[in-house]
Amino acid sequence: MNFEQFNLDSRLMVGIKKAGYDTATPIQEAAIPAAVRGRDIIGTAQTGTGKTAAFILPILNRLLEGQRNVTRALIVTPTRELAEQIHDVVKALSAGTRLRSATIYGGVGPAPQVKALRDGAEILIVCPGRFLDLVNQGHARLNKIEVLVLDEADRMFDMGFLPDVKRIIKALPVERQTMLFSATFPGEVEFLASSTLKNPQKIAMGISRPAHTVTHALYPVPPHLKSQLLLALLKKTDTNSVLIFARTKYRAQKVAQQIERAGHKVTSLHGDRSQGQRQSALKGFKDGTHQIMVATDIAARGLDVESISHVINYDMPDTADAYIHRIGRTGRAQRTGDAFTLVTHEDNDMIKILERIMGSPLKRETLEDFDYTAPAPPKTDHGGRGRGAPRDDSRRPPRPAPTPKSYGRNRLAPRKSR
Repeated sequence: MNFEQFNLDSRLMVGIKKAGYDTATPIQEAAIPAAVRGRDIIGTAQTGTGKTAAFILPILNRLLEGQRNVTRALIVTPTRELAEQIHDVVKALSAGTRLRSATIYGGVGPAPQVKALRDGAEILIVCPGRFLDLVNQGHARLNKIEVLVLDEADRMFDMGFLPDVKRIIKALPVERQTMLFSATFPGEVEFLASSTLKNPQKIAMGISRPAHTVTHALYPVPPHLKSQLLLALLKKTDTNSVLIFARTKYRAQKVAQQIERAGHKVTSLHGDRSQGQRQSALKGFKDGTHQIMVATDIAARGLDVESISHVINYDMPDTADAYIHRIGRTGRAQRTGDAFTLVTHEDNDMIKILERIMGSPLKRETLEDFDYTAPAPPKTDHGGRGRGAPRDDSRRPPRPAPTPKSYGRNRLAPRKSR
């Protein structure tokens, strides 16, 4: 189905063509007609399937008629990175219109955000904490909101934002269109959906397995040889656009330094970086200045770079859901991609869960000419590590073995960021 068949306002075709959209993805084909009719929607879809445009185009189509210079659409999302990603899609698809959008999130000065609220940007893309602060301070007028989108509701639940989301909802007009998108539906999210949406149309696009365009491989390795194996992998891999995930902020920074010393153009994205540093890192990764990005899970749901060829899990994530969203950064928009995961004996339980979800064993790989028998560095008085050796988080107490009941939840919820 092509986009002209949706009978959208002709002014939107400028942005659609400029963005290179041709044939609608399944989630777009299912959601756009219902959303244009004003239906409330509960949507589930794998990352990289075009979900954002599925709710942005109906919003733009609606806002082209009616009052201007007042806020009429509110999109609530869990992270700054995802807010900026959605904002980029809004700007691209609204190119043939005069509709304005603005982002509101913490970590930056509030003055431009307050001005955007006063000027009446028609579309707001917000993170709950900062936005609720500005609402409480009287800066936001919400009485004209016609459309509410709750994007990645399960992630907002994981991050502790659901109470703030409920407060925002109470401040909105009762008569409105609401669209809720979530990869999983823990009890709190299900209750939020049932109490917030009216006769919603449910659209599910199979989120139980990773995208079929991604090839998976496990690389068993002793914990102390992870960094050496990673560098060896990078030597044998096309490193034009590689995203590497590490478990902790310290680990991400340390791995990035090791990769840089090996001669690669690398940047990092984690919670210790300022908002300006995050935006600079994302921009450099998207435009190719940095060929490799090392990140914590802060980037797992918000980084939209279609050309990522490889995702490498330096550390196995804690849940199957987190694995699916990490590797969903590659193989996007029907492109193919590769997901490599460095695994140790501690990861066996998670491997079994992933294989159960995907219905087949994950391929094990080894690198020729790599010495898997090299001994660990000698212990010293420096915290049990050899001088200059990378920190090995695997020496901490083992994580509890995950169970199938925890597929849809992150047991370790990220710290709330306002």
